[in-house]
Amino acid sequence: MLELAILGLLKERSMHGYQLSKRLTDSLGGFWRVSYGSLYPSLKRLERQGAVEQIFDKQEVGRRKNVYRITETGEALFRELLEESGPESSGEDNRFRVRMAFFKYLSPETRIRLLERRRAFLEERLSTILASLATTAGDTYTMSLMQHGRESTEQDIAWLTGLIAAERRAVETTPGGSKRRSTGRALRRKERAT
Repeated sequence: MLELAILGLLKERSMHGYQLSKRLTDSLGGFWRVSYGSLYPSLKRLERQGAVEQIFDKQEVGRRKNVYRITETGEALFRELLEESGPESSGEDNRFRVRMAFFKYLSPETRIRLLERRRAFLEERLSTILASLATTAGDTYTMSLMQHGRESTEQDIAWLTGLIAAERRAVETTPGGSKRRSTGRALRRKERAT
C-alpha cells in the first residue's frame, strides 16, 4: 500500500522524503500517517527494484537531500498495484482509499469495476451488521457502536453508488457521436446537486 502511494506521488513530481511524507498525509485526507521508519525502507526497496531512482536537487544549498523520481519500471509497478484485483477484506479500507486517490490514472471502466467491487464488499458487510443487530442484545454502548457501523456503511454504499453513476454517465456516448463528458464535470454536477 505504501509503495503504491509513493509511486503515485512521484508520478506527479520528484520529491525528497520529507516532501513525500507531507504529501502522503495531505493528499490522503489525513486518514493515514506515515512514519519515516516505514517511508525510507519502502523507498530503498523501490530503489532496489528499479522503481525509483535518486537524483541530485540542484536547488538545494548545503546538506544534499535524496530526491526520488519514478522510473519506467516504477510506472509499470504503479499501474500493476493500482489495478490489482485481490478480494476486498475489512483490513483493506485504507488500501481502497489509497487506490482511489490515484483513480485519475485508471480508465473509467476500471474505476467502475473497482467501485462496484468495493460496493459489493460493503453491502456484504452491511448484511452482517444487520444480522448482528437483529440477534444481539448488548449494552447501550455496544448497540450504539453497531448502529454507527450500520449508518457509516450505508453512507459509504450511497457514496459509492453516486460515484458509479457519475462514472457511467461520463462514459456514455452522446447521440450521433462518441464524445465523452469529463468525469470531473459529472462529479462536480453531482456535488452541486447534493
